[in-house]
Amino acid sequence: MNSQAPPPDDLVQVDGRWFKDAHGRTRILRGANLGGTSKIPVYPPDGDLEMSSLLDWKQVSFLGRPFPLDQADEHFSRLKSWGFTFLRLVVTWEAIEHEGPGIYDQAYLDYLRAIVQRAGDFGISVFIDPHQDTWSRWSGGDGAPAWTLTSLGIALDRIAPTEAALLRQQLDRPFRRLAWPSNNLRYAAATLFTLFFAGNDFAPDTRVEGMPVQEFLQSHYIAAFRQVAQRVADLPNLVGFDSGNEPWRGLVGQRDCSVLQFAIVKDGVLPTPFEAMTAASGTPTLVDVYRMGLLGARRIGRQLFNPDGVRLFQDGFDCPWRQHGVWTDRGDKPVLLQPAYFATTRGGALADGSIPPPPGTEVDFYQHYLVPHIRRFIRELRAVRTSFTFFLNGIGEHPLPPWSSREPPNVAMAFHWYDGATLALKRYTGLVAYNTARRKMELGPRRSFKRQLAALVAQTRDKAGEIPPFVGEFGLPFDMNDKRAYRTGDFRAHERALAAYYDAIDANLLSSTIWNYSADNTNQRGDRWNDEDLSIFSRDQQHRPWTEDLDSGGRAVRGFCRPYAMRTAGTPLAMTFDHRLRRFEYRWRSEPSITAPTEVFVPPIQVGEDYRVFLHPSSARFEKQEEQRLLQIWGPREPMECILTITPGPDDR
Repeated sequence: MNSQAPPPDDLVQVDGRWFKDAHGRTRILRGANLGGTSKIPVYPPDGDLEMSSLLDWKQVSFLGRPFPLDQADEHFSRLKSWGFTFLRLVVTWEAIEHEGPGIYDQAYLDYLRAIVQRAGDFGISVFIDPHQDTWSRWSGGDGAPAWTLTSLGIALDRIAPTEAALLRQQLDRPFRRLAWPSNNLRYAAATLFTLFFAGNDFAPDTRVEGMPVQEFLQSHYIAAFRQVAQRVADLPNLVGFDSGNEPWRGLVGQRDCSVLQFAIVKDGVLPTPFEAMTAASGTPTLVDVYRMGLLGARRIGRQLFNPDGVRLFQDGFDCPWRQHGVWTDRGDKPVLLQPAYFATTRGGALADGSIPPPPGTEVDFYQHYLVPHIRRFIRELRAVRTSFTFFLNGIGEHPLPPWSSREPPNVAMAFHWYDGATLALKRYTGLVAYNTARRKMELGPRRSFKRQLAALVAQTRDKAGEIPPFVGEFGLPFDMNDKRAYRTGDFRAHERALAAYYDAIDANLLSSTIWNYSADNTNQRGDRWNDEDLSIFSRDQQHRPWTEDLDSGGRAVRGFCRPYAMRTAGTPLAMTFDHRLRRFEYRWRSEPSITAPTEVFVPPIQVGEDYRVFLHPSSARFEKQEEQRLLQIWGPREPMECILTITPGPDDR
């Protein structure tokens, strides 16, 4: 039954390029991803390091992710004090349906509802992020339940020996930097993504429980998140859903299976699709090893995959690509029969029931597979509540899925953006940045960041028209510079990097959620997933009880807690904050028909408790709401450009 949640005062709805509230004010949404540790279960403990945690896959629990309910007031109070009133709540498919197909963890769903409801008590809005990285924990990431692999006959205890995935749990040392994304190229993730998005085309003979494999996977995935939607649909602070975190193409569009084609980061041991297939089927296989340097990637040697000849599949199962004639064995030697098998469509049904392209059409992953899946996902969740907003995700090298005016409305384009130089080198010098779209290093990171985000805003307009652009993820590793800040307490380098990121976000008037807030982050274990450490909060930086100091536990707080225009009675024109001088300027065109005030978040950590306000025109008036850290402004009676400047110092009115 469809329900329509009542509109709250802080309603978030789409209106052209902007988000609006119930009064018609333009919203700039600012918040965080909550949180990184939600990728792994609470039970069994140490699931991020112990191989045993991957084998008893039914007996897991995510109850308490992102934090226990009795800690909710602490964390929501802190986030609200930082001006973060919009959260991307990380929820994995495994957390909902880990025990088996159609068996939902009711206690976890009840817990999710309680978390969203408690956020609403603090005036915080939430959207649900169906999160995955490289498919699942069993393929080196997070997301899907184990039974999505076992239903294909994959033996979970053979994933590591066959090199079908690089698992952090099999190592007694940290990953090489950015090693985990290479799992997208290994057999387990590459195969599951292909079957999920395009099984009707490329594996029509593969069936699970009598269903085509694509339908089996997609229908269970959507049904799981429909369970979430039904549990929280009546909560007014629940804005909607992400369309699915960073989907991957798998093998779809591979022009030649003997060639390494889709590596985003070319570093480490990287198999071609054919090499991954042969190794998974029990053939020891030599694979190229790459190293990334300042001048790019180079091949430095070869490494033997699956030297013991272990077979990934249980008895009675086989590689679906061998079954569909992509390759075969001739004697003891694997032979690639159809190198371009995944390059053209084959007439399989599309996920949303629309007319498929003729067989032999050159593959377009977005148009033929991803967008039809997103359409279906939106349609089935909007059957629960029509007012849900959806935040569209694309994949790495093409971050923005095309979205025409004929597509379902009330959507935003949620691209992810990171400075590759800081992530890869774990250094921020303030001298260079890596432009991922152009695949080159650039001098002047502050200028580069602004240009990169401006280009993504322009792509949003080109591909989807006037819908809101949104930065769903960005952030930096807090363990950079060999964890020096943890020893010295000096986070100034992090503050400079974060200030540069937010300067670029402000310059483009973007809403955003930083990655991430992990409630149980520590300096030693980081975010407890694949050696990442990007949390803006850590217990190890919490030197005082939260009731005494809400900023306690925050890392580089001055880098991300800064003034911004939360709600504007009119149209934003320009926003800047000088991190060094602590000077905030904002320009907007007022709309007198909106009687609610423009509201600017003003944190004391930046400008002090008693700050100066300069406001043009003189007919505008303002009031300070110190307890809420807000400056409220009532504009002139006619539409005109308004200018606000805030500086530290005593208010001499």
